[in-house]
Amino acid sequence: MSEVKLATETRTEFGKGAARRIRRANKVPGVVYGHGAEPVHITLPGHELLLALRTPNVLLSLDIEGKTELAIPKAVQRDPLKGFLEHVDLLLVRRGEKVTVEVVVETEGELAPGSFLVENVLNTLSVETEATHIPESVTVSIAGLEAGDAIHAKDVALPNGTTLVTDPEAVVIQILAAQAEEPAAEGETEGAEA
Repeated sequence: MSEVKLATETRTEFGKGAARRIRRANKVPGVVYGHGAEPVHITLPGHELLLALRTPNVLLSLDIEGKTELAIPKAVQRDPLKGFLEHVDLLLVRRGEKVTVEVVVETEGELAPGSFLVENVLNTLSVETEATHIPESVTVSIAGLEAGDAIHAKDVALPNGTTLVTDPEAVVIQILAAQAEEPAAEGETEGAEA
């Protein structure tokens, strides 16, 4: 897992006007909270934060008033039309501390011969893991599966030190038979011509 270092500035101005001024300066307003400490309102560099958030569950090393803190993104608000970052909530973590996060499920392998469809019932799994070793994704093999087969959450191999929080019986991936187009019945065809 990658750790990204970001310089921050604490902020004392709040409200729409202050947030707009921050965004015009290519920065993002945010708040850092956790471990029973008072929330700290900060400003983060916009471009660097945007690049960091491309990695799921990225670990951020924040320089807050000369003190280095580790945090993970808890909530990210984006402009619905333009996609730029509007605000970010960050959760403080410590090395060795366990956190619960959502991890992306990826598939690999080829299905058994035939016309089958793969349905991703769950795109992410909720797992508990050490804050500095959060996996970016988990991989599930669909090699040789046929229609009617399913992979449950308990069947997904997780990295060492990671435990499943999602219901173990939850279906993650299921294999369906492809639907063939049914020819129109003769009666329907004749009735349409008349």
